[in-house]
Amino acid sequence: MHEHDVLVVGAGGAGLRAAIAAHEAGADVAMVTKLHPVRSHTGAAEGGINAALHPEDSWELHAYDTMKGSDYLGDAPAVETFAQDAPDEVIQLEHWGMPFSREEDGTVSQRPFGGLSHPRTTYAGAETGHHLLHTMYEQVVKRGITVYEEQQVLDLAVTDHDDVEDRECHGVVAYDIASGEIQGYRATNGVILATGGPGQVFDHTTNAVANTGDGYAMAYRAGVPLEDMEFVQFHPTTLPSTGVLISEGVRGEGGILYNDNEERLMFEYGYANNDGELASRDVVSRAELTEVNEGRGIEDEYVHLDMRHLGEERILDRLENILHLAEDFEGVDGLDEPMPVKPGQHYQMGGVEVDENGHTCIDGLYAAGEVACVSLHGGNRLGGNALPELLVFGARAGKHAAGGDMKEAEIQTGPSAESEAGEIPDGVDVGAVDAGSESVAADGAAVDAGTVVESEVQRQQERVDHLLEDEGVNHAQVRDDIQQTMTANVNVFRREENLKDALGDIREARERYRHVAASDPSRTYNTDLMHTMETRNIIDIAEAITVGALAREEFRGAHWREQYQERRDDEWLKHTMLAWSDGNPRLYYKPVLLEGEKEYEPKERSY
Repeated sequence: MHEHDVLVVGAGGAGLRAAIAAHEAGADVAMVTKLHPVRSHTGAAEGGINAALHPEDSWELHAYDTMKGSDYLGDAPAVETFAQDAPDEVIQLEHWGMPFSREEDGTVSQRPFGGLSHPRTTYAGAETGHHLLHTMYEQVVKRGITVYEEQQVLDLAVTDHDDVEDRECHGVVAYDIASGEIQGYRATNGVILATGGPGQVFDHTTNAVANTGDGYAMAYRAGVPLEDMEFVQFHPTTLPSTGVLISEGVRGEGGILYNDNEERLMFEYGYANNDGELASRDVVSRAELTEVNEGRGIEDEYVHLDMRHLGEERILDRLENILHLAEDFEGVDGLDEPMPVKPGQHYQMGGVEVDENGHTCIDGLYAAGEVACVSLHGGNRLGGNALPELLVFGARAGKHAAGGDMKEAEIQTGPSAESEAGEIPDGVDVGAVDAGSESVAADGAAVDAGTVVESEVQRQQERVDHLLEDEGVNHAQVRDDIQQTMTANVNVFRREENLKDALGDIREARERYRHVAASDPSRTYNTDLMHTMETRNIIDIAEAITVGALAREEFRGAHWREQYQERRDDEWLKHTMLAWSDGNPRLYYKPVLLEGEKEYEPKERSY
């Protein structure tokens, strides 16, 4: 068994920043990851990092833009902490050697992005995430932080008490991809989940194949509530054939969206009369799909994004990578012709419920980055806010887990926090998930942490043996069915009957999954085994998203319901919570916190 003070699960942007912060606070840190750090999905982030650096800008303006973008579902303590900490994190990155694009006078360049009142998006060409990963990984290597690569974490080692807030997380258990062994990892201080998003729940997504919602599902099964999972961001500019992302930086530099009539659709049809292409992502995605649905789409599928007018010099300087993506995947030369784009699943606003320090309601368990919901983004994330989120809350989680001195959190977590009871919607048959760790010290007696980890190692070993040695259903069709129903029924436009159809499909898929087996019997480098185990997580997260979408009867941010065409602050200015309790999911709500150093009064959101 491996033992460290702090374990970080995942090695993307949030994981790297958390590991560095924990190390700086004096902890013995290790990272456990199924990918090499620089292969993490953060590397696909193209646009930039928002921070109020310019003298005419301020953290207050950044906070206001973020709260407005969230459609007033963000929590003020999280929003303000984020806006205040982001400039220092960007400056720290620059000191570590991040190769930011710069102006002629040497200052870091900042460009406009959707929903921002001031150009505050720093960037490194169109490869910001790639450079971010390499810059922070250098710091991890410099500090000698241990990285356990090719370790697929299967579950958390958590004591099982009736009251989730009495549970403790003592480590994780992983499948060693190279050796085939099941490894135990004990954390004496804390475990930080930094596993990224769940994009593989959908068929058309910008997310990497590895983004299967592992952290969400592990925390959910352990008893941590999932918050606002219905809010899924569909990025308006993805390539139709693959889902590959075309950066918002193209529109930030002046790219224009045209329909099949060669009309500038954002203005022609009044979707965003002021900001046009730089409206928030949910607004632009709905506009594009409306064009397609009303017969003005190109080939009844997509619209055009045109950057030719920017000129070759500017494109090559700031957007060269976009040219390669369009050419490689669509056969389009962006210098000579417009690029086809359509909305695709991109980001999960909801996630594992945490406070400003990344702590969950289970002692010793933290989450940071996309997997966590603090709640910063609320109903919709602004472009350029994801990367600073990784930095700000990754650093805070790492420091807190290591025992660093931190301000007490204002956001309360756990099912016992002030809440309003809810019910799973009528007619919805929600399937049972495997509820997590087997009972250890269920009576509340003290238990040795090593015993908790060893018990989970044994349980996961039995599970892997069963998948490898028995015959059964192949996971691939189960996963594909989930992805197809989520893309068809839980997309940008949502209708009650479609959501119920999706839940029926998910229920059926869960029943079939109970009989899965790996088709490859080998124990080393067994990708079929890996994907079989990941599919369990995909099912759990698909269900959480769809239950939340059916429960929230309003139109807010990225969540659009055909039967409810307005934001309903009198009823729905609250967070949707889904917790696993006593063998059944429990739906409840908790209030939004709209008061911090400033007070944020909900207003009509227009761009």
